[in-house]
Amino acid sequence: MDAQSRGRADDIDPADQWVLNPHTGNYELRLDQSAGESPVAARITTAEDSGRRRTGSPDGPRREVPGQRSRRASQSGGRGAEATATAGRRKRKSPKARRKKALMWTGGVTAFLVVSASLGAYILYERFNGNIDTVDIGDAGNKDVLSDGPMNILIIGTDKRTGKGNEGYGDKGSEGHADTNILFHVSEDRTNATAMSIPRDLMTDIPDCETKQPDGSEKVIPGTPNVRFNVSLGQEGRDPGCTMRTVEAITGVKPDHFMMVDFNAVKELTTAVGGVKVCMAKPIDDPKSHLKLPKGESRVEGEDALALLRTRHSFGNESDLDRIKVQQQFLGSMIREMKSSDTLTNPTKLFKLADAATNALTVDQGIGSAKKLMTLAQEIGKVDTKNITFVTMPVIDNPAEPTPITVVVAPQKGEQLFAMMRSDTSLTEVKQKEKAAKSKQAALLKGPKAAPADVRVDVLNGGEIAGAAGATVTWLQNEQGVLKSTNKANAPEKIKKTTLAYAPNQADQARALAEMMGLPATAMKPGTADAEGLQAMVLTLGADFKGAGIPITGPAKAPEDIQRASADKAVCAQ
Repeated sequence: MDAQSRGRADDIDPADQWVLNPHTGNYELRLDQSAGESPVAARITTAEDSGRRRTGSPDGPRREVPGQRSRRASQSGGRGAEATATAGRRKRKSPKARRKKALMWTGGVTAFLVVSASLGAYILYERFNGNIDTVDIGDAGNKDVLSDGPMNILIIGTDKRTGKGNEGYGDKGSEGHADTNILFHVSEDRTNATAMSIPRDLMTDIPDCETKQPDGSEKVIPGTPNVRFNVSLGQEGRDPGCTMRTVEAITGVKPDHFMMVDFNAVKELTTAVGGVKVCMAKPIDDPKSHLKLPKGESRVEGEDALALLRTRHSFGNESDLDRIKVQQQFLGSMIREMKSSDTLTNPTKLFKLADAATNALTVDQGIGSAKKLMTLAQEIGKVDTKNITFVTMPVIDNPAEPTPITVVVAPQKGEQLFAMMRSDTSLTEVKQKEKAAKSKQAALLKGPKAAPADVRVDVLNGGEIAGAAGATVTWLQNEQGVLKSTNKANAPEKIKKTTLAYAPNQADQARALAEMMGLPATAMKPGTADAEGLQAMVLTLGADFKGAGIPITGPAKAPEDIQRASADKAVCAQ
């Protein structure tokens, strides 16, 4: 780079303008460098530095930059000696004047650096922001980046052919099916996460879907019964919001956001991170995907990474379910790579990764900016890799097909897993940060229980199911013997989680009702004053209520024989 072009934004790799300050842990904008100097972070001195600027690490050797007079002398050419002599005969300024000049000089440099740093950050922000594509999904998701409780993010991989070199993948002319789907559930306390893969060949009912048209109008796409899950996207104009609504209809878990990627994203992200380590139990040579991998460990990126994720003829019985296992192992390895010190301490790699990620993603408007995505990433980053569990939705062969090629949800196992996600129950053993407080809350469910005939409760509906309060009262009276239950219709406002408010002298009634309803300890809301006379407890049904007789909370443990994998363990694909 020549002297005239030095400092121009279009001549500088943005990644090279930032360096890690080991004392603060932050990346800082690098100042202009002279030829041959090693790049270091800028450091601004105070007035006590007597107007001198020094560069270098705080603990390393520092280089003083000459004052203004000595620079003038060196720039005066053949008059250098004369200029120096003249300068030496000038009247020496007072310490007060020198301090004043030092403050002015330091203040000017500080202002310049602040502006320069702001400009550099702005350039990067605008670049990343301009990379991101968004889709308006209306009320299908969450308008806020974060939620107070658990977070659910639907990750969609499409088979849409875009970009050079992707002609051999996916269906020609496809609008992009929901080919790879993962519902990523992050716990409320951010200690654990469950990533549930949804088979693309799952037979299900796709609900009515309201979509936004390019002209700003709204269009409702009629639902379709008994079709493959993957047509919940792209077909008949369905957008990712339709896929989110389909997931909610199947699982009872409402996704807050979606992230959609295509073939190019896989190639760009794996290349940006420097490749992903994989392990094969046997050599792979697939002529259809052109994938060739040796037995044991190797590193894949770009075309090889895409081929690995797309192939279904190299593993197990060549089904989509076996391909899902390989995809989960791959994603676990990629998460470990992204969270490794080699990535987090490398500004060039971080820049390339951020650039590739934002360029590859299509997201909902709730997370449709670089700042919002960073906020979401930081929140998800709180989860320890060892507490991220990959599972596959429990399914069985479609009984309606003589020779099954599709699957349906396994009735019992599927509902067990969905209930665990709805109740925010971890699939891993997690050391709770607030163990004492949670133990105290859990103790509310322990103790003597009143007889059903002695339980007195008013039921309100604060959930999404019309008539839920009445249906629950009917069930309590006819099935559980709680004759002193009353339907109080709709609650003043909608709530996410069911609650049971009761007085201290109603604790035995509360425990009895909690056992009948399958209420978690977090639903128990004890008061401070005893109830008087015939005062009843108040049960308010929330969005987690799925029907009379269906437990609010899920089981403590997932079914033993469901397919699962941990993100922190490397497994060889078979």
